Amino acid sequence: MKVPVKIYYLCIIFFLSAELFAQDLLQAGPMVGYSVMRETILWVQTKSSAKVKFIYWNVNDLKKKYSTKEFVTKEEEGFTAKLICDQLEPGQKYNYELYINGKKVVRPYELKFQTQELWQWRKDPPEFNFITGSCFYVNEPVYDRPGKPYGSDYEILTSIYDKHPDFMLWLGDNWYYREADWDSWSGIVKRITHTRSLPELQPILGSMHHYSIWDDHDFGPNDSDRGYWNKDKTLAAFKLFIPNPSFGINGNPGITTYFQWGDVDFFLLDDRYYRTPNDMKTGEKVMFGEEQIQWLIDNLVRSRAPFKIIATGGQMLNPVEKDYLEIYNRFPEEKAKLLQLIQDEGIEGVIFLTGDRHHSELTKLEREGTYPLYDFTISSFTAGVSPGKDEQNNFRVPGKISDEHNFAIFNFSGARKNRTLKCTVYNVQGKELWNYSIHENDLKDK
Repeated sequence: MKVPVKIYYLCIIFFLSAELFAQDLLQAGPMVGYSVMRETILWVQTKSSAKVKFIYWNVNDLKKKYSTKEFVTKEEEGFTAKLICDQLEPGQKYNYELYINGKKVVRPYELKFQTQELWQWRKDPPEFNFITGSCFYVNEPVYDRPGKPYGSDYEILTSIYDKHPDFMLWLGDNWYYREADWDSWSGIVKRITHTRSLPELQPILGSMHHYSIWDDHDFGPNDSDRGYWNKDKTLAAFKLFIPNPSFGINGNPGITTYFQWGDVDFFLLDDRYYRTPNDMKTGEKVMFGEEQIQWLIDNLVRSRAPFKIIATGGQMLNPVEKDYLEIYNRFPEEKAKLLQLIQDEGIEGVIFLTGDRHHSELTKLEREGTYPLYDFTISSFTAGVSPGKDEQNNFRVPGKISDEHNFAIFNFSGARKNRTLKCTVYNVQGKELWNYSIHENDLKDK
């Protein structure tokens, strides 16, 4: 039967309107989360309640497509969704599409993810790289403090995208709660949503894997600690907006987690949820707490990785004694305990990775009878720069400091038992500022 022309065009208009409406429902993302050999997780945020799902396929088999489960986003969860892709094979690359209310949402960049390679007992570990940094401030003048905008140089995100790393590790202060935000669930969700929706950020979210820790500004107010009364809500929000593999250890709340990429182990620590107030005069002062320290040591002891990356917000090795600095030196007993345990247990390959300071630098702690410890501090992406060259960090490696917006790429290469870590720090335009390499044998007992 011939369809009347009028009805035919009405159907086309309806179809196009539905697609445009679906496109308009997208708030932020999609975003790629953790990756293992058989699954990865995808995140998205809509503007109102909607049905969302992802279709994905191996780039080498375009005809065979798979679908995640469909999920209805909810207001009480910030209209976010995290959906698992579990029809995957190791060492493969995939493309994917987002569907909202049954309609495909087109993005002007490639949506892709990968699974980790099954190399063990078969070949040398793969070469890989990741981008890292901290302190990501996105201006919103009505809620910002008066004066010069604190955030700038968003084009750094384009330079990051152009490097095409395997994944990105955010080192805290991933969004900055303002005074209007941290005392309510609506304020918390609004702040993260505003930051996550930055247009320049979207290609990065959709095309590389993401892992994250937090620091004070995405935990609560400036320099906040375990006493922050609303920390359970900011933790709940962190879980909704960050697609990490897990949150907390031993059934306790927090953001502590672990992942492996290639032959490198990553330990992501929580430096806020259990942190003693800076001005506390009685009792033991801790940044991580006994249970988190024990969990870390237990897992470092069993790790066989040539490099064991410990990521946390505040600097671990900076020796400067200043009350205004949020560094591990403010907790001398716990710091001494952790470093002594690493030495007593003969744990090799430890590298610290930190943020917070609004400048980047490399700190090296020489240790008698064993290998030196390194702390790579990478900061900041877009938040205001804080010069560090005049700070008396006597352990700083000469020349390894940057007082401008920057990010770093860590590359791991070489045959098994002959691996090299290379850190290269770049400016906003993607121009190299400095680099530093460490061979795995440099991190073994002498």
